[in-house]
Amino acid sequence: MNILIVKTSAIGDVTHTLPALNAIRNHYPNAHISWLVEDAAQDIIRGHHALDEMFVSNRKKWITDFKSNNSIKAIKEIFTFIRRLRNREYDLVIDFQNLLKSSMFIALLRAKKKAGYGVGMAHSEYSYIVLDHRVPAVDMDYHAVFRELILIEKLGIPVTKIEFSLPVFDSDRNDIANLLYREGALNQKPLIAINPMAKWQTKLWDLSKFSLVADQCCAWGVQVVFTGSREDANGISEIQKMMKSCAINLCGKTSLKTLAALYERCQLLITTDTGPMHIAASLGKKVVAIFGPTAPWRTGPFGNQHAVVRLDLPCSPCFKRQCDQHDCMKKITVDLVLDAVKKKLDVL
Repeated sequence: MNILIVKTSAIGDVTHTLPALNAIRNHYPNAHISWLVEDAAQDIIRGHHALDEMFVSNRKKWITDFKSNNSIKAIKEIFTFIRRLRNREYDLVIDFQNLLKSSMFIALLRAKKKAGYGVGMAHSEYSYIVLDHRVPAVDMDYHAVFRELILIEKLGIPVTKIEFSLPVFDSDRNDIANLLYREGALNQKPLIAINPMAKWQTKLWDLSKFSLVADQCCAWGVQVVFTGSREDANGISEIQKMMKSCAINLCGKTSLKTLAALYERCQLLITTDTGPMHIAASLGKKVVAIFGPTAPWRTGPFGNQHAVVRLDLPCSPCFKRQCDQHDCMKKITVDLVLDAVKKKLDVL
């Protein structure tokens, strides 16, 4: 039995699909299970006990090469990648992505059965056209984890439990311990991670408010550690400049593996609606998530141990990336966030 999972991005979406991977492995213990994923999210699944093989798409790099007159190089790499995908005939391909970027690969695969959601799923971009087995669409207000599990149940794969098993190794734990030591983290203090940035402008909370939250956490006797990508460096530096206390800045210094190892050590993550939120939640860590334009019942931190700080405004969720008013985030106060943090902290 050869099975291919197609979920290329993003970090949160790939994390949401881990319970489906485990359910597939439990139902087909002897199957060869592969996963088609994009480069930026590959660390989420690399080394997973339920996975045999990864196919890593460098789609963004190929696009960059085309734009920088390296089209011949990109074309060669794309054809090499497609040949690898087509080397095996699959008994089952499951499209969890439902987007054009994934359907183009699925159309080229050799497979007995190509399955996924049919017409009716939001933002599907007609990806179902390449499928020969289309599962009826489900309500988008199911959490993303449940939508993935409903899909495989409709394919005859039972779900007996929900487990992520995000792979974190001792080498990752050693790396983050050494990094924290070099950055001056105090071993005797419990850790709180703050992930304040996001790719959508509408998901951002005021940086000065984050500085006040971080200062209060320090006053409670915890070590604050900021996380983020290299692109987040300026925003996090601004927060630190406004703080009265000292905090560790690991922005751009962690891989997804060492980020997960960091979150394992933390009491809590305070975050906007972004990928690292889902990493922490999948590890069973408590999360205080600040939500505005998006719906936490769809893509919030999965589990009952979290707190979502959100204003129930008539316009929210709007799912807009740009908004002139932005009241859904602007009107969230520091006290609302601190109250949620205080309820979740074990050290208080």
